[in-house]
Amino acid sequence: MADLTFTCVEVTPLRHAAAPTLRFVLRVEEHSGERMHALALRCQIRIEPGARRYDDAEAQALTGLFGAGPPHPIQFAMVSTMVPGFTGSADVELAVPCSYDLEVASGNYFQSLRGGVIPLRLMFSGTVFGVGPHGLRVEQVPWRLETTCRLPVATWRELIDAYFPGSGWLRLDRSTVDALARYRRDHAIATADAAIISLLAGEDR
Repeated sequence: MADLTFTCVEVTPLRHAAAPTLRFVLRVEEHSGERMHALALRCQIRIEPGARRYDDAEAQALTGLFGAGPPHPIQFAMVSTMVPGFTGSADVELAVPCSYDLEVASGNYFQSLRGGVIPLRLMFSGTVFGVGPHGLRVEQVPWRLETTCRLPVATWRELIDAYFPGSGWLRLDRSTVDALARYRRDHAIATADAAIISLLAGEDR
């Protein structure tokens, strides 16, 4: 039976992807000495908000996400990859897309942080194809296998700023989009951003 462990050794922005994507580098180690023919790996990544402290501004920004109760884990991503054959250890890259939609819990959480780290838990499953004395052997990756990662908030901001410099995403109902378009047309306003600023200014009066 394969004796596997996983460690996250690096997280960096993935450059020139179609959408904001983080590049996780995992080190997979097999401790029994058995030759790994291949590994079909699945990784669930979960944010663990309770594993860090928050300043007053962050806590206030997160009220809409967690309410008055304790922070609960947030699903971030589920990704899969194939690990080629190896003996001993191998490094493998995981490409993890990042949503900047503030209506998505993970995007809301990331945007609310001013600094520090984002505590992540990586949980693994999948299929191991090993090579033993009797040929190819197939077994499942145990569900108990997991590791942690502390993603710097600065790394996430660097990623988002590379794709959306100085801007953000806000999801609106179709009727709201249509009403905003009418307001722009009626008031000869060039952009949706300028129209929202105009409306906000009117609320302040």
